[in-house]
Amino acid sequence: MKFQFSTALTILSAALLLNAPQTSQSDDYTHFVRQIQMPEAAEYDMDVEQEGSRQSNLPINPNGARFELWTVKADPLTSYLLDTTYVNSYIPVASISITSEDPYEVIPRTRADRPFEVTIEVSGMSTDPAAPEPARSVKLLRHVQDYPGKGNGKNIDRGQATLISQGSLNSNGAHTLNYTVTSIPGSDRTKVRGEERFSVFSLEDYEAPESQLSAEFIQIWPVADCSVSGLTNGEKITGTAPDVTVDLNDLYPDSWTYAQVYEGQPSLGTNGVLVPGSSILVDTSVPKDEKMRIRDWDSVIEEDGTWTIEIITVTPFGSDRLAYKVFEVDRKLEINGAVTSVE
Repeated sequence: MKFQFSTALTILSAALLLNAPQTSQSDDYTHFVRQIQMPEAAEYDMDVEQEGSRQSNLPINPNGARFELWTVKADPLTSYLLDTTYVNSYIPVASISITSEDPYEVIPRTRADRPFEVTIEVSGMSTDPAAPEPARSVKLLRHVQDYPGKGNGKNIDRGQATLISQGSLNSNGAHTLNYTVTSIPGSDRTKVRGEERFSVFSLEDYEAPESQLSAEFIQIWPVADCSVSGLTNGEKITGTAPDVTVDLNDLYPDSWTYAQVYEGQPSLGTNGVLVPGSSILVDTSVPKDEKMRIRDWDSVIEEDGTWTIEIITVTPFGSDRLAYKVFEVDRKLEINGAVTSVE
């Protein structure tokens, strides 16, 4: 038996993890699959393209074979193990896919307050009760791992991840698991950042060791927040609008953040007037801190009265108000004087 494999998804995932855009820097990397024949552990390497599929060069012997997908960066010379899978004549085949409300295609990701879905597709599992247990069952593991500080997952030791659950799958087909929020630990649940990893393993028996059949992870990013200085709630503006500074934390990847004003008290969902110079676009693959400086914004305050300024961020999950200030504008000119006559 020969095994056909696909390299596209894991190579694309690697491009993100290494902070290397796959379009402009793909020439810096070479990719190969290592086939390890069991039980003697003899190794055979074959070069592969960034995308596509091909058959293994060697047949799978009765004890099976493990396949490892590697990418090698030319400068500095560094090797990265991207994925592994084990193939045996009677071991089931499994694949994992993770989806969220974020359509980003390179690697699954979502925000700390949003749900995600995990689907495990199993095939080739025997329904014969007399078949060896590894032919009738696979093991599913769920790990979580936080990114310390403002980390983005680069160079972390995934061997330090925490196992939070494990179970068995005993039938072919799609097995779907839904999670309302992440289980990455943290005292402030809106500010956790890290990853959840789901892995399927074959069971050990006398002929073959326990081996990873498939694994996938989703990155979890914190909810953005901000602080506003230079303007206080209830402040009265009688002349030029003051300079306002907004410190923005953990803006979500591929998000747009801006300030808007409108007349009246704050009301969620109001479409105001964009404050000139306040637009910030985050086009990175990881969250980002930014500083917004709002100056010379008198032109968007059209008349005296009560006004609201809001900081809005737009992400794949919708629009969220990060902060607001209510202020009064009173620019009318009052002249006090007296009229007298001299006889």
